Amino acid sequence: MTTAPQRLFIGGAWTEPDHGHYEVINPATEQAVGLAPEASREQVYAAAAAAREAFPAWSRSRPEERATILDRAADLMHRDFAANAALARAESGATTGTARSMQVAVGAARFRRYAKGALEPVEEAISPQINEAGPMGRAGVFGAVAVRQPVGVVTCITSYNNPWANPAGKVAPALAMGNTVVVKPAPQDPLSVYRMAEALAEAGVPPGVVNVVTGSGLEAGEAAVDSPDVDMVSFTGSTHVGQRIAEVCGRGVKRQLMELGGKGAAVVLDDADLDAAVAGIGTTFSFYSGQICTAPTRVLVQRGSHDALIEKLVAYAGRLAVGDPAAPGTVVGPVISAAHRDRIESYVELGRKEGARVVTGGERPSHVDRGFYVAPTLLADCTNDMRVVREEIFGPVVVVVPFDHEEEGIALANDSDYGLIDYVWSGDVARAFRVARQLRAGGVGVNTIGRNMEAPFGGFKRSGVGRDVGSYALHAYSELQAIVWPG
Repeated sequence: MTTAPQRLFIGGAWTEPDHGHYEVINPATEQAVGLAPEASREQVYAAAAAAREAFPAWSRSRPEERATILDRAADLMHRDFAANAALARAESGATTGTARSMQVAVGAARFRRYAKGALEPVEEAISPQINEAGPMGRAGVFGAVAVRQPVGVVTCITSYNNPWANPAGKVAPALAMGNTVVVKPAPQDPLSVYRMAEALAEAGVPPGVVNVVTGSGLEAGEAAVDSPDVDMVSFTGSTHVGQRIAEVCGRGVKRQLMELGGKGAAVVLDDADLDAAVAGIGTTFSFYSGQICTAPTRVLVQRGSHDALIEKLVAYAGRLAVGDPAAPGTVVGPVISAAHRDRIESYVELGRKEGARVVTGGERPSHVDRGFYVAPTLLADCTNDMRVVREEIFGPVVVVVPFDHEEEGIALANDSDYGLIDYVWSGDVARAFRVARQLRAGGVGVNTIGRNMEAPFGGFKRSGVGRDVGSYALHAYSELQAIVWPG
């Protein structure tokens, strides 16, 4: 699959890049999917300036107008659903099912959700306050209202693991609140985001409200953060990069929304349904080859269930079809790049050196002769001080650490730099909730890896700053203004 060389989208115009193009590579075939544009720093600044110019009119537009455009964009994404899913699969390496249901469908659904979100009330009444006469003025009853106002120009820097749902989860609520955006997609799979921009343009979004710029190196991303026209940065990616962005934002006192790394603890208690636990933990192997920050990659199992859980995880991994993501029945596709495959393999080798036992996987699948594949891998005999247990690997690798008592399991789960989403499996729901309340994580799944898509999403500790999803995303892309008057 190849496409014509892509152009940047700046101020409502499709613009030739100053620095030419770079190849976007299909992780399954190692062939070029298409050519993405290399924006110059000046072009990124131009995109931010266009967003700044468009902000006053868009921020004052009627919520119904914004809702109509977002709804229409969702319709257009569905109209081109098959082509959008094929492109997403080709550039991200996701399986057909994942590209269709979890990428394009979720992306369109988020635009639909925030079309409704644009109509949510932005004013909240505050209880009247009686003030006595004093230095601040005469006595009186003072009313107040808290009003959510758009932040301004928002840079959205998106992750490679979901080139539809992740950008949509930023762009749609930001637009619904009346912000304008500069989108800087991940360099590995940016072409889908340009398809999203095409849908928004066709839906009638005014020039400058949405801008998309890309680059294979640091220049475009740095400019999208440090531009003086940018008021807020919304970032999904590694904690290391998030720290660098936060430093720049701090100097400019720019608002931030950071969804960073994760090393999700799956606490499996001795009364758990092990088959259910394995089905959840096994998604680290099967869902986008473990390239997801919410994956339950760090399994903490009560010792009485340890051996049985290991046995069941090995059996689960053995049933997963690894190969061409376009082929029917494939469950585990490639990881995003050769460099990332090598990084994952280096962690597995590190685990061996640290004393972990490779129970299954640990080698490249022998039946595929091209593509960036990593076999589902399970590391046992792990301890909490090992780097493979403490650091985010971001691949189909699960580590298992045993514990004896419930309190020890909670302590192990919390002994982490990360705190995005943890999990608890127990046959006693009251016990599971008691454990969940003690975990230092932004979210906890009790006997499930499923999520409520209206619940707040974000991390404790080094897993991020702020919350989004549902109405919380509308709050994230807004500022609170207090208006007070005498009664």
